Amino acid sequence: MTQHGAPVIRVTDLEFRYGEGDFRLQVPTLELNEGSSTAFIGPSGSGKTTLLHLLAGIVLPGAGRIESNGVEVTALSDAERRDFRVRHVGLVFQEFELLEYLSVLDNILLPYRINASLRLGASVRERAEKLAEDVGIRDKLQRYPRQLSQGERQRVAVCRAVLPEPVLLFADEPTGNLDPVNTTRVLDSLFGFAETSGSTLVTVTHDHELLPRFERVVDFKEFHVTGGTAEGRTP
Repeated sequence: MTQHGAPVIRVTDLEFRYGEGDFRLQVPTLELNEGSSTAFIGPSGSGKTTLLHLLAGIVLPGAGRIESNGVEVTALSDAERRDFRVRHVGLVFQEFELLEYLSVLDNILLPYRINASLRLGASVRERAEKLAEDVGIRDKLQRYPRQLSQGERQRVAVCRAVLPEPVLLFADEPTGNLDPVNTTRVLDSLFGFAETSGSTLVTVTHDHELLPRFERVVDFKEFHVTGGTAEGRTP
């Protein structure tokens, strides 16, 4: 097995609830090493996406501590958590979160438009075009999201997440709308980026055929989930 550095993500005594609902996710401890690849699996509504959002600082737990890339995310303000995500995290959302008024290329380049610490130059554009070629959407760069299939939109979201070369790459069902050929393309892109950059990859998936590609599989049966499901909940 590939050797990696120290834990880049530490979760301790985490507990999360959605508002007044009865869903509760408890994670006593979880450590993910720098440069590793991990798949989150489990039944729908068991809290996989919720935990991904907690690790990224999109939502805060009711109790417990989360450290990501040396930062105690649970101690940050809303603005500080947003800055943390911009600087350190690449996110592939299940709903893609593309901007309909921007072209495919501009959607991929979006992190460079909203993050003052990232400089958009010719080399970045070239890398964006190469990523698009790798996942089979090179010919779609001047189109708009409404002109794309679900699978094509998903691949745009993957390119956007990978482009800034984040330390942490979180992907929520990144192959859920793809055929086998494009599933392989997207996974090759995600794993290839993570390997060359040393990024830590965490992926939520329902596709157990993909699991052999990951170094570690975290089954949410290991955690304590009570009171219904998280399915359909939003942060």
